[in-house]
Formats: sequence, C-alpha cells, structure tokens
Amino acid sequence: MTAPADHLRTRSDGGRAAEYPPAPEPLAVAVYDNHTHLEIADGAMPLTPHEHLERAASVGVAGAVQVGTDVATSRWSAEMAAREPRLLAAVALHPNEAPELDARGELDAAIDVIDELAAQPRVRAVGETGLDFYRTGDDGRDAQFRSFEAHLDIAKRHGIALQIHDRDAHDEVVATLRRAGAPDTTIFHCFSGDAELARLAADTGWYCSFAGNVTFKNAENLREALRVLPRELLLVETDAPYLTPVPLRGRPNAPYLVPHTMRFLAETLDADLDELCAQVAENTVRAYGSWDDGLAADAAGSA
Repeated sequence: MTAPADHLRTRSDGGRAAEYPPAPEPLAVAVYDNHTHLEIADGAMPLTPHEHLERAASVGVAGAVQVGTDVATSRWSAEMAAREPRLLAAVALHPNEAPELDARGELDAAIDVIDELAAQPRVRAVGETGLDFYRTGDDGRDAQFRSFEAHLDIAKRHGIALQIHDRDAHDEVVATLRRAGAPDTTIFHCFSGDAELARLAADTGWYCSFAGNVTFKNAENLREALRVLPRELLLVETDAPYLTPVPLRGRPNAPYLVPHTMRFLAETLDADLDELCAQVAENTVRAYGSWDDGLAADAAGSA
C-alpha cells in the first residue's frame, strides 16, 4: 500500500503565515477530535498528519475523525485511516461541491465513489454532507438536496454515522432528515444553531458537535444551545485548520488544541472537567465505534 501524501491542498485563502500555538495543559481524561481536515496545510510551518497526532496524544487527545469533502480528500481520508490507529475516516461530497459536480455531469459518479469508500472498515461516517445556503444560490440548491439525500441513503445502508454540514439551512436540513429518514447516528458537525435546534436534537437523539467557535464572543447562541443539550449527545471537534478557539484566533488550528475547547465547555456548563471529558469520549466511541477496530494488516507503516 502506498502511503498517502502528507497534504492535498492549502487553505482556500492561501493559508496563514502564523506559527502553531504552544501546546495547552494536557487533559487528564482523553477525548477525541471528531472532525478535522489534516489534508489541508496551514501555518508558517505546516505539520504532517503524524506530527498533528503526536502533538494531540501528548495533551490527551487520543484520536480524530479525518473528514473528506470531495472524492480526492475522501480517498485520502480512507487511506490514512486504514494505516493510522489514531484516525477514523468520514467520506462525502461537501454540499458546495454538489452544484459544481452536477454542472459538469459528474455528481452521480462521485456519489458512487463515496458509496464504495463507505464500505471500508475504518470509514465510520458519511460526512461532511448537508446543505449550505451561505455560498450556494437558488440555482445550486436542487443539486445540494439530491446529494444530501444520496448521502443519507449511503449512511443508512452501510450502518455508519452521518456528519451534517448545516450553514444557513437549519429548517431545510431538519425537513430533509424527517422526509428521507435520518440514520441511527446523526451528528450536527460544527453546531451552528440555537437552543431550539438543540432541543430538537435532544428529542431526536441527534448529536451536536461543538468547535472552537463556541468560545467566540459573539457566539452566545451556541452557548445557549450547549446549556440545553443533554450531555450524552455532546461531541467536541476542531474543524482544523479552521475555527481556532479563543485566545488563539488568527493562528492555525489543530487537534492538539481541543483541550482549550473542552475546558471552555466545562466552564460554560459548570461541569467537572474530567467527568465531562469522560462523557464526551464515551459519546464519541458510541457514535463512531472503537479506534482499535479494522486496521489494515500493514498499519505499522502508518503515515
């Protein structure tokens, strides 16, 4: 098996010249970053996936879910997870990809590739998929809906989790889940709703994953949602290299910075940090399964 390249791309804005922040105080109880993009190079000295995971392990972040957004990054994610014990993979076409693929007549073929990748043992989620009305206009929405519903079907047929990208489309995402039927494990990645959506998630058993933006000054809606969400539905993520938590905004994000967000979550909930970490770790394994299962025979050559 040929090892996948360290990076497939840089940030769409060209990346940042800033250096990665120093490591935070380690967590006493390990957690997982359930949504990251290690294929994207960022910072003055980009870290390799192995370096990311070594730094994460040193501060109590035991593993991560590496997430694809198109055919190339989904393949890379699946290949990396097959080799690296600290990674699981999610594969999908980002909702903003769907209209472009559809315009070229390539959407159905790309969905077929995602379906094939979803059968691999270390691929534990279909994501990130969903709806994004922030960047896509009315003319691209039909393709987004068609792609989203196809991804719902893939997740259900393979019996794996669904990671939802939901931007400016809360009502439409919920309506689609209700109409087409949500997978047993459904996760709102980088939760961006309010307390009302969190209550709906609580009623339906959908997980809500909070990223570094919950620490932002203008994100009171996220903190209100956090307070009403049952703790057994709480997950944590970075969405690295994006959404670096306070007080590190403007510098590259990475899985090893999860402790900043976990400490903020515990403070906001007035919760014991170790107990909350244990709950979030339990939730993560319940959603994705064990990181110990399904490794390739030659995983010793991990990236």
